Amino acid sequence: MRFLRPLFRLHIPFPRPGTMNGIPSIPPPSNEPVLSYAPGTSERTELKAELETQASQVIEIPLIIGGNEIRTGNTFDVVMPHSHGHVLARAHEAGPEEIDLAVAAALDAHADWSTTRWEDRASVFLRAAELLAGPWRQKLNAATMLGQSKTAFQAEIDSACEIIDFFRIGAHFAQQIYSMQPMSDKGVWNRSEYRSLEGFVYAVTPFNFTAIGANLAGTPAMMGNTVVWKPGHTAILANYYVMKLFEQAGLPAGVINFIAGDAAQITANLLSRPEFAGVHFTGSTRVFNMFWKTIGDSMGTYDGYPRIVGETGGKDFIVVHPSGDSAAVKTAIVRGAFEYQGQKCSAASRAYIPASMWAELEGPLVEETAELTMGDPRDFTNFLNAVIDQRAFEKIRGYIEQAQESEDADVIVGGECDDSEGWFIRPTIIVAKNPDYRSMCDEIFGPVITIYVYDDADWSETLKVVDTTSPYALTGAVFARDRSAIREAMEALRHSAGNFYINDKPSGAVVGQQPFGGARASGTNDKAGSMLNLLRWVSARTIKETFVPPTDYTYPFMGGK
Repeated sequence: MRFLRPLFRLHIPFPRPGTMNGIPSIPPPSNEPVLSYAPGTSERTELKAELETQASQVIEIPLIIGGNEIRTGNTFDVVMPHSHGHVLARAHEAGPEEIDLAVAAALDAHADWSTTRWEDRASVFLRAAELLAGPWRQKLNAATMLGQSKTAFQAEIDSACEIIDFFRIGAHFAQQIYSMQPMSDKGVWNRSEYRSLEGFVYAVTPFNFTAIGANLAGTPAMMGNTVVWKPGHTAILANYYVMKLFEQAGLPAGVINFIAGDAAQITANLLSRPEFAGVHFTGSTRVFNMFWKTIGDSMGTYDGYPRIVGETGGKDFIVVHPSGDSAAVKTAIVRGAFEYQGQKCSAASRAYIPASMWAELEGPLVEETAELTMGDPRDFTNFLNAVIDQRAFEKIRGYIEQAQESEDADVIVGGECDDSEGWFIRPTIIVAKNPDYRSMCDEIFGPVITIYVYDDADWSETLKVVDTTSPYALTGAVFARDRSAIREAMEALRHSAGNFYINDKPSGAVVGQQPFGGARASGTNDKAGSMLNLLRWVSARTIKETFVPPTDYTYPFMGGK
């Protein structure tokens, strides 16, 4: 039997529109500093204590619908990927009744929330950012490390800094949007109102970044929408704490409704409703294509045209000119391909190295990759940890085994796979003899990079290969000292990556600095971390007020003959 328990939390009595004067200004935003967690620092001590606390308990994760915690009794275990026998939580799944309740709660909350003054909505998320920068920081970081198998540094830049940045800088962008107003001619006052969408927004979030969950659910809400949020099963521990953070910051009941469950069942229900106003998605290209098709086939159902915003797959590249710095390339490959086990949408997955450089690069690259430490994220000496689950483990291992058996590829380092305790895969480098070898083309989403060594004279032709090898266009990088080569790569690869890096790894986008997203099969390129994304969650209304309206229908040109 499910039961409901009202939540006790801060309630902010928002003033009604028109009861306050003044044009408020958001505090000037800046990116949250990344803490080091070096030995002897206070943040290291605090994080280790929180890791011990969370690892020693098994919590219950309810649904949160309309401000109520709901326990259905249909649960799944949340485990540590690096120790898959260790249960961290038991999470409840929604059935048809709870899905209906979540939609009803979002629709019920819409009238009040959508007409709440924008600065009052922004204040909730600014408060969430401050709470996360302070007392909530290690709770979110520890949950991300244990539930998603991230190092302290990878958790810090994700579940602390990036969420804080999304809300602080997002509030700044919201102010800019609401300030964009049209010109007015003599005797006329033209205004723009940026309304929320009619209906509810469906937020679908993945396992690999806690910040994606916070952004995909939180950003539409900041702009006045109400949301049904389906977190990924393997990120639900940290996502649950994000939801509790929203509540602590004063988010009214029903604005965001948190439901885990069968993805196909939830999606079929929500996409069939007339009030469906948009989807904010991060996940696979295949699933996003299904969303797009279902929405297209259902257009006669909806009250309006839903917004479809998605970031999907990637086959991210590093292409190196003979003038590039081999030491910088080595570091870019190691960090770009193997941080967080290659499970970033932006992770380097294919590299094109000139033959003249490969002779000096191969040995140091193999040696450094072989030395990378791997294990439990609670051991801060580890550089990488486990992949997310058994399904990912089997998929990645399949690509490695195929390369080991192929005449068209060589595994030059790594390749060892062990799932006896956790889902561990050693960082692996494959050298392909052909640029169209399978692992040069397919998205693998694991600690595997494939390298193709090209003849130096084929630089321009290699750029064409990079552009046409993959259907994706998310991130990419060029390494060169020769400025003309950099310019040539920028032009040849103009549509090959939505985030393009020069002499840097193709990962690590920062909110407000490198707005993130790609096109082609990588998504709608609505640029998370920029004003462009926020604009997708409002619907503009133009208002014209004429102070002294005409009383005669005739025009001057009609006079005389």
